[in-house]
Amino acid sequence: MTIVWIFAAIYVQYQTLPQIAGLLYGIKPVIAIIIVKALWKLGKKAVKDIPTAIASVAVIIAFFAGVNEILLLFLAGLAVLLIKNFDRINGATGITLIAIAQADAQINSIVKNPSPHGWGSVFLFFLKVGSVLYGSGYVLLAFLQRDLVERSQWLTSQELLDAVAIGQITPGPVFTTATFIGYLLAGNTGAIAATIGIFLPAFILVGLINPWIDQLRQSVWLSSFLDGVNAASWGLMAAVTYTLARTAIVDWFTLLLLILGAIALFRLQISSAWLIVFGGVAGLIWQLVA
Repeated sequence: MTIVWIFAAIYVQYQTLPQIAGLLYGIKPVIAIIIVKALWKLGKKAVKDIPTAIASVAVIIAFFAGVNEILLLFLAGLAVLLIKNFDRINGATGITLIAIAQADAQINSIVKNPSPHGWGSVFLFFLKVGSVLYGSGYVLLAFLQRDLVERSQWLTSQELLDAVAIGQITPGPVFTTATFIGYLLAGNTGAIAATIGIFLPAFILVGLINPWIDQLRQSVWLSSFLDGVNAASWGLMAAVTYTLARTAIVDWFTLLLLILGAIALFRLQISSAWLIVFGGVAGLIWQLVA
């Protein structure tokens, strides 16, 4: 968090420098292929049968149609649950759907277009995301793209991709991207608020659920529901990966970096850390000589 915080301060102060722009120019295509690899690994676990495959495709289509990503997670979970447990259906799912939609509408009404300069608004947004995020840290990108770029327009797609790049070149989980974005939106207090907001729900939920883990694992209903949520997570990742890749690939050189990165990751099994270093150096050199 501290390292990302420092990078955020440097980014805000010096992002217009050619050197910084060159580094990010080369790193972004590499980040895109790193996310694609994560997408591939998650897909082998999440999309494991026909119901989850259908759910994944449906989530991708619905995401681009503008359906709320939180609702998509729950709807996919319920859909797979119903398909896999058709004989056990008791009619309670309709009430559950209504409750989910109402809860999501209430949360969205709180954080829907507040001032991007208030740390309280930043905290509420990331608390919301941290409460419902499931499947992979990269699913965070779907929430950021939809809420911060498209809905509230707190960030541009370019700034989001820069934030993801900084989150990737530093150690720690993808969630530290929240620290960077919090700083962009509300300075130092925003960085703290975003970090606490996104991590806090996990600590609370783990403490509450831990005593029931054994019973929950044996539940056919919950197992089916989580299969659907995993599939939805994969679908959200796929949709936002496409969006971010379009932002990262701006010319033939960035496309070349993407292709080389794919070969390095999938064929040569080169560490993503070294790949990021290569992308940054290549981008810097290209910006200097072009």
